[in-house]
Amino acid sequence: MQNNRNSQKLLYRKYFKKMFAICISYSGNREEAKDILQDAFVKVFTSLEQYNFKGSLEGWIRRIVTNTAIDYFRTKKRLVFTDEFPDDTEEENLNFLGSFNISTDMILFFIKKLPDGARIIFNLYAVEEMTHKEISRELGINEGTSKSQYKRARTMLKKWIKEYEVSIQ
Repeated sequence: MQNNRNSQKLLYRKYFKKMFAICISYSGNREEAKDILQDAFVKVFTSLEQYNFKGSLEGWIRRIVTNTAIDYFRTKKRLVFTDEFPDDTEEENLNFLGSFNISTDMILFFIKKLPDGARIIFNLYAVEEMTHKEISRELGINEGTSKSQYKRARTMLKKWIKEYEVSIQ
């Protein structure tokens, strides 16, 4: 499939929407997301012989897309982590989103508005289900920074979602 354009086109069409959604959730910008997706699919096509049929092909592609997004921010943009929170709270999951009456599209809209560092850590922790230890290794930051940026993202999302709900009532 590596050099078969028709097969590559079919694979791209099958996974484009899902993988583009991942890219946009990391970048928050359609143009950056397109660049990330293009780079990711180049890696997919050149690495297909490494896929070992353990786990789903979609999961394997998703990992490449996620790693490409992380690499993009490592090399093309400098991630800035600011406003660290004290590390005095336990990690929380996304149950707080269930308490709001809001569409998935609006949640994604708010996630895109997060600062780059907070958005990437939010995605890695909440969506990719990586631990803060894994995130710290992946991004080359300390674990406390990962935790504080996740908390910052949650705090900002809660605030924006509450404001949105008040505005539509």
